[in-house]
Amino acid sequence: MTTRFAPRPALHAARPIDPATLTALRERDDAGRPCVPYEDPEGGAPLRCCLRRSRRAERIALVSYAPLRRWAAGTGVDPGAYDEQGPVFIHADGCGGPAGGEGHPFAQAGALRTVRRYDAGGHILGGRALLLSEDPQADLEEALAEAFADPRAALVHVRATEFGCFLFEVRRP
Repeated sequence: MTTRFAPRPALHAARPIDPATLTALRERDDAGRPCVPYEDPEGGAPLRCCLRRSRRAERIALVSYAPLRRWAAGTGVDPGAYDEQGPVFIHADGCGGPAGGEGHPFAQAGALRTVRRYDAGGHILGGRALLLSEDPQADLEEALAEAFADPRAALVHVRATEFGCFLFEVRRP
């Protein structure tokens, strides 16, 4: 029997890709390729613009995104070799942003996640592999609290372990 837990407010807020970056990615992604929108035939793609899964027939795009590079540019640091880019799904034609639901996005029992922390210079401090239990919100909240217990941690990336995809960012509260 599966136990369901009610979502609870997250102490560490997930950040979507910001609107100005989304506008740029819809023109040309962080690998320099043009955006190629398509109609999602099934739905279920993890959208990083609004932190929810796509719906069937929504117009989305798979683009290359460099989250640490974008953060570093905004803070004036150089992440050096820690700069990386990878695929993310976004709405192709604009997005209203997150709906403001409680809890962490893309948290489902049995999912594998990596919680990776970075210092203020954009260098990796370490990470944690996580198998989400029947209470995935609590698991993520515990991992984020552990990450920010390190006073050097400036931000954390949560990634899907299976594909290595960036899911969302959390900055020091």
